[in-house]
Amino acid sequence: MKAFNLFIKYRLPLGIVLLLAGIALGLAFGWWEAAIVLVLAVICIVTHFLFGPMRLIQEAVEAGDVETANRLLNQIKFPKLLIKPIRSGYYMMQSNMAMYSQDLDKAEAAVKASIKSGSPMKEYEGMQYFQLGTIAYQKNDIKTADANLKKAVRLGLPDKENTAAALLTLCSIAMSRRDFKTAKDYFRRAKAQKPTTDQIVSQIKEMDKYISRMPG
Repeated sequence: MKAFNLFIKYRLPLGIVLLLAGIALGLAFGWWEAAIVLVLAVICIVTHFLFGPMRLIQEAVEAGDVETANRLLNQIKFPKLLIKPIRSGYYMMQSNMAMYSQDLDKAEAAVKASIKSGSPMKEYEGMQYFQLGTIAYQKNDIKTADANLKKAVRLGLPDKENTAAALLTLCSIAMSRRDFKTAKDYFRRAKAQKPTTDQIVSQIKEMDKYISRMPG
């Protein structure tokens, strides 16, 4: 695993070294002798631009190392060369990093680029619209937030925590519109997910105080 991560980290300079070595070998001894070195060079260089360091970025995020994740993201100079699923993940990760720093405009632009790049699965598409809905809600664009969050729930989200979070936000929107019946339905569905994340559990407990006093 570590060896593979080292390969991902250094495959571009390795590819350049192999390319130069292959050219030198070809000029000195013949191109047939240099073929294997040149093929390895092409593999290193091409895979660098097609896949990027997304594996390393994901590991950095999972480890909570935001600084490293941002640094690796910034190393991707030509995101349009990434294959579609990787490109979609790159823009989504870029959006997450922008959300972390509260740059909502950048986060919104990045997630829209992710949607444009396509989604490898419906649950991932759901996360894209969940992100858009969350951004819109934070920007107080309630109409857009409502539409995107509903689409996210309809498409499906990858886990109960995100599903509960989307439903709780929809519940808050319905409450702000005094649509108490709909708010209660969203709240019931959120609780049914049985989330375990402290923040979401706390939100449910807090919202339960208002839901119980609602008419309808």
